[in-house]
Amino acid sequence: MFGYIIINKPEMKFKEFDLYRSYYCGLCRELQEHYGRLGQFTLSYDMTFVVLLLTSLYEPETEVYVRRCMAHPMGKHLERVNVCSEYGADMNLLLSYYKCLDDWDDEGRITRKIQADLLKKKCGRIAEKYPRKAGLFQEKLRQIQLCEKEGSKDLDEVSGYFGEIMGEILAWRSDEWETELRRMGFFLGKFIYLMDAYEDIEKDQKTGNYNLFCREFGTEEFDQKAEKILNMMLAECSKAFERLPIVDNISILRNILYSGVWCRYELVKRKREGKKHV
Repeated sequence: MFGYIIINKPEMKFKEFDLYRSYYCGLCRELQEHYGRLGQFTLSYDMTFVVLLLTSLYEPETEVYVRRCMAHPMGKHLERVNVCSEYGADMNLLLSYYKCLDDWDDEGRITRKIQADLLKKKCGRIAEKYPRKAGLFQEKLRQIQLCEKEGSKDLDEVSGYFGEIMGEILAWRSDEWETELRRMGFFLGKFIYLMDAYEDIEKDQKTGNYNLFCREFGTEEFDQKAEKILNMMLAECSKAFERLPIVDNISILRNILYSGVWCRYELVKRKREGKKHV
């Protein structure tokens, strides 16, 4: 359920891409320094967006480093790190841990159980630091799992639980921007859950796993209906975003919200249409 909140690189200026990548690399560095190599493996573009959004809104003091790493051994690259990067690393690891547990309970994937066991001690410290968030993540993932086991057809309810998780992540502080950040995260989270279901529909039909779109898939109006629903989620997310007083990095954030998030959708759709004509 990760990897949907990405940039549309061809539509981005070189300097904007370099800036975006510096926050991505900064988050990677934070994960490594606080949680080791295993922490790095949980790195996601989705949480990079969270770090960039919160940095742009709160404008904390940011350190800029020029470094080499295993992923870029041949040349140095920029890394931007601040308190939002540390928060993003904590949330990235915590959510990854609970998602591993959820996958183990739901699908019996032993690799996810092993990964959860390795992350358990590290995530215990994060849960002590953010007890409300940890409790909410557990509860909402449990409710998603219950809906899936019951075969719920309520799209708003099931996707809404993941929306509440993302809303809690974006609500970094209890301040004047909390309401808009929660609303933005809520609809972004719903989009992520629904986009994940849209992409996995064929696989889930073969395996018999739960998928909200199982009934509609294969009908003439399926793609049109799915796109309309996804558009509605992002429209509400974008309304909340535009009410935030963000100036820094605004073009990068808009690239992600208005263009980048559709890249995976278009890729899946073209691939699916290609199979129809084979």
